[in-house]
Amino acid sequence: MPVRPDARITLLLGGARSGKSRLAEELAARRTGRLVYIATAEAWDDEMRDRIAEHRARRGDRWHSIEAPVALAETLNALPAGTGAVLVDCLTLWLSNLMHAGRDIEAEAAGLAAALQAQIAPVLLVSNEVGLGIVPDNALGRAFRDHQGRLNQAMAAVADHVIFMAAGLPLVMK
Repeated sequence: MPVRPDARITLLLGGARSGKSRLAEELAARRTGRLVYIATAEAWDDEMRDRIAEHRARRGDRWHSIEAPVALAETLNALPAGTGAVLVDCLTLWLSNLMHAGRDIEAEAAGLAAALQAQIAPVLLVSNEVGLGIVPDNALGRAFRDHQGRLNQAMAAVADHVIFMAAGLPLVMK
């Protein structure tokens, strides 16, 4: 797979369990310096706690983890100098958290885009592609799908490198 070593912002899209997080971790680990993992997930139940533990164990000691379920742009803006690479996992859970908190999604996405463009360290973003399935049967589901599609488009627009993952296989889109 052609990897852009010069990419400042990489967006990895795909469905659940498509391999996007694992590939993002591998790409970040190729960088020198301190690796920062920004987690947007919140452990509301045992299953989610297990998923978080699995991800932490896979990453190892080289990573510094920061939890940012809502304040993602602010967290990016506060990263210490000398950060080697940043991995944000994932934008889909971040969006869900924003919607649950009643936040202005367009304003938050614009703030995130600005924070990304101001970063010196390379940033890898993981996000789900939720628009490939059936149309949700309720207004909240449709709103989520639509917000996710617009968020992914906004992040792809600022990204230097976009990879779509399916069945563990990467397809470079940009």
